[in-house]
Amino acid sequence: MSARPQLPSWIREKRINLQQLHEVKSLFRARDLHSVCESLACPNRTECFSRGTATFMILGDVCTRSCGFCNVETGRPWAPPSPDEPQAVAEAAVRMGLQHVVVTSVTRDDLSDGGARHFAETIAALRIALPDSAIEVLTPDFRGNLDAVQIVVEARPDYYNHNVETVPRLYDYVRPGSRFDRSLSVLEHVRSADPSIVRKSGIMLGLGERRDEVIDVLHRLFSSGCEIVTIGQYLQPKKEKLDVVEYVHPDVFAEFREIGEAIGFRAVFSGPFVRSSYMADVVATRAGYGASAGALGS
Repeated sequence: MSARPQLPSWIREKRINLQQLHEVKSLFRARDLHSVCESLACPNRTECFSRGTATFMILGDVCTRSCGFCNVETGRPWAPPSPDEPQAVAEAAVRMGLQHVVVTSVTRDDLSDGGARHFAETIAALRIALPDSAIEVLTPDFRGNLDAVQIVVEARPDYYNHNVETVPRLYDYVRPGSRFDRSLSVLEHVRSADPSIVRKSGIMLGLGERRDEVIDVLHRLFSSGCEIVTIGQYLQPKKEKLDVVEYVHPDVFAEFREIGEAIGFRAVFSGPFVRSSYMADVVATRAGYGASAGALGS
């Protein structure tokens, strides 16, 4: 059994601003909402909260899958989607003054459409409440149900994000219940159904992947229509989850950014603390889209 790698100097715990943390958490709790920032114990949560941003997590806080990297509670959700949640998300986004709203969810394999209609209803509520703001969704794979993907596409988010998370070889270990090609099919369908929607995906490093495998994933993502890619370091959220195999040096992240840009991505956001929703508005600007109205305003 190999020893766990030591925490390197470039991975430092970010300071938590308790006041900002309390303010955003209170806003979410008052409306019975969840944020992926808290559920995933994201290291950037205070930084994002201080900027007045957060990622909404809809469809409850219990996931039907048990990915080895994820901090979200797993099991069989006891409650159906709340019909009040889309409006509650919109009200919270207005209260926070968001120009770029990110909405994700747990995976709900127990629902016939995987929660796609709930995504669509949330997008619709946000469009009414914040007509000049960009809307980004980060969806599960809907078990390959492209009719469900189409429901979300027809609601016309500005950005459609679906993460592949890791290289194909590690899927059974990292993402049991998911398939790499299935995830690519989500991005391919979005491109085919409505090319005006910006496609986005992300991958984690430090789980045992090889350099050539990461480069292959970047090529395959680009071929599937992905325009923006995020690359970050996997950090173990709690001891029951997968161990970190390697802390990847920042220079390697910089190299992958250069490789991704050479492949043709409009933006590659790569670094140890990068997450798929982190600084989403800034990433959009780097890709050449405005912070307001995203692709649909171009």
